[in-house]
Amino acid sequence: MQLNTISPAEGSKKARRRVGRGIGSGLGKTAGRGHKGQKSRSGGYHKVGFEGGQMPLQRRLPKRGFKSHKLQYNAEITLATLENLGAAEVDMLSLKQAGLVGEMIKVVKVVKTGALTKAVKLTGIGATAGAKAAIEAAGGSLV
Repeated sequence: MQLNTISPAEGSKKARRRVGRGIGSGLGKTAGRGHKGQKSRSGGYHKVGFEGGQMPLQRRLPKRGFKSHKLQYNAEITLATLENLGAAEVDMLSLKQAGLVGEMIKVVKVVKTGALTKAVKLTGIGATAGAKAAIEAAGGSLV
């Protein structure tokens, strides 16, 4: 095998479609664009969702729901995460340094997922009712 004898596999390269090159090509005259109308003309097309001037579907349907932008500053951690952290006292700074919550986070809440056996003192961190009961049962406290 030499560089000047290498060629692509048979049938792997297909010639591109050359439109508007006469009757014999099968794609002459209108070049596969049909007759008249916006789609047949050069530069003529419409934006996504355009329905010919009819009110588009995404505008006909009612708006629903709301997502607060303040949610991006909230985070939650589990009891299992607190167990693995292994610290006796946990506050926002220690969670950020451990990489458990992002730097932008302002509010952290403990949720009851997993189990906690070590006594942990939480400072400036909230907890759900179930998580609070589990923390206090393990000998910890929330401040």
